[in-house]
Amino acid sequence: MDRNQATGLILIAVMILLYFYFFSPEPIPVEEQTPVTELAEGDKNIESPDSLAQTTETVNDSVQTLLNQQKYGVFANGASGAATENVLENDLVKISLTNHGGKINNVELKNFTTYTDEPVVLINEERNEFALLLNSLGKQIDLNKLYYSANTQTVGDTSVLTYTLNVGPGQSVKHIYKLSNGSYQLSYALELKGLDQYISQESLTYQWYDRIKTQEKDVEMSRRNSTINYYTVEEEFEGLAEGSNSTEEEVVEESLKWVAIKQRFFVAGIIANESFGKGKFTTSIDPDDPSTVKYAKVNLSIPAENVKSGKAVYTYYFGPNDYHILGDVADDFESNLYLGWPPMKWINRFVIIPLFDLLGGFISNYGLIIIIMVLLIKLVLSPLSYKSYLSMAKMKVLKPELDEIKEKHGDDMTKAQQEQMKLYQKVGVSPLSGCIPMLLQMPILFAMFYFFPQSIELRGESFLWAEDLSTYDSIMQLPFTIPFYGDHVSLFVLLMTMSTILYTWSNQQVSTVQGPMKTFSYLMPVIFMFVLNSYPAALSFYYFVSNIVTFGQQALIRKFVDEEKIKVILEENRKKNVNKKKSKFQLKLEEAMKASNQGKSKK
Repeated sequence: MDRNQATGLILIAVMILLYFYFFSPEPIPVEEQTPVTELAEGDKNIESPDSLAQTTETVNDSVQTLLNQQKYGVFANGASGAATENVLENDLVKISLTNHGGKINNVELKNFTTYTDEPVVLINEERNEFALLLNSLGKQIDLNKLYYSANTQTVGDTSVLTYTLNVGPGQSVKHIYKLSNGSYQLSYALELKGLDQYISQESLTYQWYDRIKTQEKDVEMSRRNSTINYYTVEEEFEGLAEGSNSTEEEVVEESLKWVAIKQRFFVAGIIANESFGKGKFTTSIDPDDPSTVKYAKVNLSIPAENVKSGKAVYTYYFGPNDYHILGDVADDFESNLYLGWPPMKWINRFVIIPLFDLLGGFISNYGLIIIIMVLLIKLVLSPLSYKSYLSMAKMKVLKPELDEIKEKHGDDMTKAQQEQMKLYQKVGVSPLSGCIPMLLQMPILFAMFYFFPQSIELRGESFLWAEDLSTYDSIMQLPFTIPFYGDHVSLFVLLMTMSTILYTWSNQQVSTVQGPMKTFSYLMPVIFMFVLNSYPAALSFYYFVSNIVTFGQQALIRKFVDEEKIKVILEENRKKNVNKKKSKFQLKLEEAMKASNQGKSKK
């Protein structure tokens, strides 16, 4: 190719580029087309997008149905649904239930509030979990996870709510709840109709997990009075340790009649018309969670035979831990209100509670009721107080002679004790006569220690500076915490401590106690100041008033006790008992002292 041909080809190429750049036609837009689904032979209709979505949804439903059948077996009809709430309510309690599980969702007590003036809620879905487990042909089915249809009706003064799941022809699951007016008791029945062949074990499993909500001001006091109690068909009342700060667990192999999650002032429990098979119970505490008193777990077996025969009938109790109400719930259900060991328990049941109720029927101020209780009890016990003081006065008259014996036989304790016993015999004085009247009064003092912290009548009742007699009366909040004392100052406890010291000093004026025991008697009030600082104000107020009345009582008795007359009486007894033989008790006591002294000598 020569030079001219090459130049011509270049010019032609430039001209073609310029033409396409400036004069080329606009591209024709491509029309969007709806994708066409390939039709089956003979089908002349093209499916719309809506029909395709419906087809996909149908396929998904079919897959889900298949999955539900694989997971739930015969109960697959209840695997899905919409959750709705139903309410059973009377003048005392409001109970919310849900068709998702046919179970309780919320329980509110209408006549009670928390220390922050909120409604008292014993059950809510955030803090409580229920499960009713059934083994069916190798599958574990939780009946409290299925969906049911609800039906509500009223029969007389009773509201009836029935949750039903129709499984198949003549086959159904029912949860039936009944609530009557004026009652804290919710009746519950479980019915499985036509499903006997699908129950593959001897029992169902009932589970209840409760994160007990803090309702009171003092969470520590609530923890010391909260636990799980149970009652066996053999009529034995038992429970996990209340005061424990560690995890408590107990497995009960024998049949049970009822189980209760007991708080300080409230109880949530379930009672079987027949019985539960066995149970496992656990309580624990998280000290860093003041919103929760305790974690409680209840695991019970329900005999399958009861379910098949229509005897799976139970009663829930959601209400106050009130002695007068609990007795009508079930056998020994009132034991959830712990009143101490005998004889304190008997004193509380047959003396303190009846007296408290009697006074409460006429007086609305509980501070005045406590004062009157002290006066009445002190009046009844005044003969014992008089004997105790008279015995101490006699010992005071004999003190010079007792001191002389100690000086004479100071190195021989056995001989000194023998001589003292001889002196007591001569003058007709028993060294125990002053202790016995005091010991007889002690059970009443200890009975109060159990009664006041759990008396729901005192809850929210104010007196003087105490806003609530059921908790401590704090007059000062400390910026720090004193070990065994707390971070507050209770005025009634301080008054009780000072009055106890005054009462102790008064006793020392006629007592022959010397040495360390005398010092220890002044130390005891200080110890109780630490112990009772976080206890209810009603308790420390009772002890304070009791000390004041006792002090006045002794001052009155002192006017009728003449030490000179006592000396004359003791001298007359000395003359009468010159030739009197020793009693068997005195002989045995002397022998015991000799044996003890010989043992010490050998050592």
